[in-house]
Amino acid sequence: MEAGLPDRLHREPSSASAGIVHLGLGAFFRAHGAVYVAEAMEAEGGDWGIIGVSLQSPGTRDRLKPQGWAYTAVELGPDGETPRIVEVLRDVLVAPEDARAVLDAMAAPTTHIVSLTVTEKGYCHEPATGRLNRDHPDIRHDLRIPLPKSAPGFLVRALQARRDAGHPPFTVLCCDNLPENGRVVRGVVLDLARLIDPALADWIESEGAFPSTMVDRIAPATTDADLDRLEAATGIRDDAAVMHEPFRQWVIEDDFCGPRPAFEKVGVEMVADVTPFEHMKLRMLNGTHSSLAYLGYLAGHETIAETIADPVFSNFVRRLWRDEIIPVLTPPPGVDLAGYADALHDRYANPGIRHRTWQIAMDGSQKLPQRIFGTIAEGRAAGRDMSGLTLAVAGWIRYVSGRDEKGKAIEVKDPLADKLAAQWTDDPANTVRNMLALSEVFPAVLRDDDGFARALTEALAGLISDGARASVARRGDA
Repeated sequence: MEAGLPDRLHREPSSASAGIVHLGLGAFFRAHGAVYVAEAMEAEGGDWGIIGVSLQSPGTRDRLKPQGWAYTAVELGPDGETPRIVEVLRDVLVAPEDARAVLDAMAAPTTHIVSLTVTEKGYCHEPATGRLNRDHPDIRHDLRIPLPKSAPGFLVRALQARRDAGHPPFTVLCCDNLPENGRVVRGVVLDLARLIDPALADWIESEGAFPSTMVDRIAPATTDADLDRLEAATGIRDDAAVMHEPFRQWVIEDDFCGPRPAFEKVGVEMVADVTPFEHMKLRMLNGTHSSLAYLGYLAGHETIAETIADPVFSNFVRRLWRDEIIPVLTPPPGVDLAGYADALHDRYANPGIRHRTWQIAMDGSQKLPQRIFGTIAEGRAAGRDMSGLTLAVAGWIRYVSGRDEKGKAIEVKDPLADKLAAQWTDDPANTVRNMLALSEVFPAVLRDDDGFARALTEALAGLISDGARASVARRGDA
């Protein structure tokens, strides 16, 4: 090393077999699922090393390779930071560079699980219906060419290779924030497989396994300042480090078609039905995270911790939990939802977690159907006042217009960004009418609800005339 430069984190790569291929090797999985897998191997052994796959770019691979695939996971606690080195990765492949290598890894008989964190939009489905979007450009490509681009395409083609070689299927383990995520992924895989080979779809349907899961850990984007701080503390440079909060939870339906790591020995909750857990998390955490992100951003707050420190937003989110979200939930066994809400508030307020509002605001057209729309529909059907979550939807509409309250341009990151921006008009009623006509975003139960349209129009008009903070203050005090 040159004088004055720190050593770079490095471990000699393990030659042990990999039992898991993971599609979408982003910061969240490396801060959550990969840590659980590493701990399960420590507890009971097994060849459960992970081959990571990037479906987009080589950046993650390029940062990890010089380090022998090792990286640091840093716990950001209220009282300080705790690093640990994770050495569970065996290789990282980049799909656009070599799709065949990815398929070969997935089809290998030593691979028993293919897990995914590709975000909601990565499943190429219609969020309002959960079905495969056959017009998605990656799906059109995957129907023509056996070397796929999409996550569903890789799953189908790898399962096809397994069947043709006489090997059993792998378990598909979705770790994204989708309600009944295993069922959704199973549906898009079967839809695509049936278009390619109906007999293949029948084999996947009878032999495969798609357990649903619930994952929970806040993992904010790693910044250069985070990396510099870690280097100063350890004397080692790790450009692939990930940051995470102390809390973590993983609930998995125990429905695998082959072997699995000893998850239950490291705190994973193995259950028969994950639905109550995922509804609790998607609606209470993800739903309020999105609400705070859009309205907090419009009010000028940079992070969730900064937003929740504003008493107006603290009151608002507590009201969302108490009056709109908890009343339409069935609590998981042994869980006190009011206590869960209090714990969420504390997690949001953790000053060590700088989870940026713009980061959470990404891909809202894919997220809100799962996080907020179902709660609003159920609450309205029960005759409840859903004005707080309706205001959050109005905040999303204002955000995706591409301009904030001061007229400054917003870089909206969403697969439908251009289409969403085109719905904005000078008349709130026309804007709401245009947005509700988007069947790929809004479910029919809300598109056809005139009362919801009126409430959403009123909320949007209030945002435009009074601003986000004043609008939030009215709902928080209600």
